[in-house]
Amino acid sequence: MPRSQNKVASRARKKKVLKLAKGSFGRRKNVWTVAKNSVEKGLGYAYRDRKAKKRSFRAIWIQRINAAAREHGMSYSEFMGKIHKNGVELNRKALADLAMNHPDAFKAIVEKVK
Repeated sequence: MPRSQNKVASRARKKKVLKLAKGSFGRRKNVWTVAKNSVEKGLGYAYRDRKAKKRSFRAIWIQRINAAAREHGMSYSEFMGKIHKNGVELNRKALADLAMNHPDAFKAIVEKVK
């Protein structure tokens, strides 16, 4: 009895990978083995960088808060310590937004915690 092959499923798998490789340069977009390796590596980078994105945004928020706090004569660590001690329930993202776009509101917060 001949060996059974499921061509429909294997073609669908390959099409899925080649669709993900679309837009790549050279053989990466149309040669199965090269495209598969490229897509697997790209998906690994995508997973890793979804985590790294969160870290880099937090670092940006901290820099912005630090710069704005220093304009009002406080360091970042001093400001955050007083924020927590006074029970202000604003996260770093919100504080950075206030520091950038609404300096008067940020100044009011600094005056409140001083």
